[in-house]
Amino acid sequence: MDTKQEHTEAQDLPYNVFAKACPSRGTLEHVTGRWGGLTLGALYEGALRFNELRRRVDGVSEKMLSQTLHALERDGLVHREAQPTNPPRVDYELTPLGRGVTERLLTLIHFVEGQMDDVLEARQRYDETRGTL
Repeated sequence: MDTKQEHTEAQDLPYNVFAKACPSRGTLEHVTGRWGGLTLGALYEGALRFNELRRRVDGVSEKMLSQTLHALERDGLVHREAQPTNPPRVDYELTPLGRGVTERLLTLIHFVEGQMDDVLEARQRYDETRGTL
């Protein structure tokens, strides 16, 4: 399927992320936001407890991770499983929908990682021409 055909089919969908009031925009923000994308990527490897996930997503605060997980759970991308143990144990894992989204997200992540030499060179050229080094 070519890109033009995919674009035409996308226009036939009942949701349009480019429309301000469309609910898909919020989900896209949750998935592609700084912590959402990293959280989904970390959970692709398998279920994790909160602190394991926090260690895996280097730099995220407890508050931001909690907010991110709530948003992703509300969107149906992450499942929260509370175990009735003492102390309580809570595991997070991707739902089938979350797995599909994350597979596509990881394609983008791996592409960006593979192009970082070009990106860093472009940044250097940009900074040199703007005198911002």
